[in-house]
Amino acid sequence: MNKMKRALPVLCAVLTICCIFFTSCGSSTLIRTVPDGAKVYIDGEPAGVTPFQHYDTKIVGSKTDIRLIMDGYEEKFIQLERNEDLDVGALVGGILFPPLPFLWIMKYRPIHTYEMTPLYNEEDKAVQDEGQIQSGSEESISNAKIDKLTKLKTLLDKGVLTIEEFNTEKKKILAE
Repeated sequence: MNKMKRALPVLCAVLTICCIFFTSCGSSTLIRTVPDGAKVYIDGEPAGVTPFQHYDTKIVGSKTDIRLIMDGYEEKFIQLERNEDLDVGALVGGILFPPLPFLWIMKYRPIHTYEMTPLYNEEDKAVQDEGQIQSGSEESISNAKIDKLTKLKTLLDKGVLTIEEFNTEKKKILAE
């Protein structure tokens, strides 16, 4: 009976240490977008829709490729690296059972939020809507204008054109 009384605290300590060690291997983060509802692809595979809870057991410095897709918005490519926050549980495990737990000593931040960028600004959207209202040959002419304006906007966004050049060319396209 005395052996049982002495073994119980040791057993509890070992179980506690094991729990700390094994729960410290994993890390999770909430991936959010503004607005919500973007499709999430992790390492090329569909994973869900934002807000999305990502969890893995990768080691320190591991990278995860994430792609966010939403209709009407530009795709976002993100790379999460497991080196953002210190994991205290893994630190304790690494001190008690070196060196293995130190492989999981870092974890992700709790939340990652990304703002989705619309493909069109309000002015471009109005031009696009105007083109969709027209019919027949007029519709194809408007679609051609929309394509030209979209390409023009892309050049502005990339810094190839100044805002003045953009506005000048936009007026020419709309006057056609």
